[in-house]
Amino acid sequence: MGKKIKLNTALAQGLVRCHDCGGLSPLQALPISCSVCGSPLHERIPRSQQRTLAYLLSAYFLYIPANIFPIMTVTNLGVGEPHTIIGGIIALINSDMVPIALLVLVASILVPLLKLIGISVLLVYVRFGWRRDAKRWTQIYRIICFVGRWSMLDIFMISILVSLVDLGGISQVLAGPAATAFGAVVVLTMLAAKSFDPRLIWDNQNKP
Repeated sequence: MGKKIKLNTALAQGLVRCHDCGGLSPLQALPISCSVCGSPLHERIPRSQQRTLAYLLSAYFLYIPANIFPIMTVTNLGVGEPHTIIGGIIALINSDMVPIALLVLVASILVPLLKLIGISVLLVYVRFGWRRDAKRWTQIYRIICFVGRWSMLDIFMISILVSLVDLGGISQVLAGPAATAFGAVVVLTMLAAKSFDPRLIWDNQNKP
């Protein structure tokens, strides 16, 4: 069995990384302030796992009504036709708009679900002290943070339709209850990713 190599992290060298500007400051008696921007410094984000778990559970809870209830209602001549996210995708496919349907499927169904699963696995990784493929999991975390904002595609689309399609009793587009739930899911997953401290992944590498 090969000898385990101890990673020489910034914390191991007596340095603390700023959460805001990324600058390194000497580790002294905490709390201290960043020598670059003056923000408060911590060795690791306080209560990172607890806050991430709270945001994550809330997002899971709201993900169900976001996909069950109508996300928008299209009214023509006083007759309303509600659409869920899945129903809207099917309607787009039936209208021969497959590329747009695939875009909505990826941005509104797959991306939020994969973000929820990804953050969940990261929490399990840190909680149980796993030490394999730390670099890969750090890259996954960065991808989760990057793609999170694009999940708002449905909300942007509905906002545009509500403002453009307003012909009184002839034709209207109204946001449904799922729009609020879906928007909350996106925001909560972004907060969960933001509150998670990826340095905890590397702390596991030096554990016996």
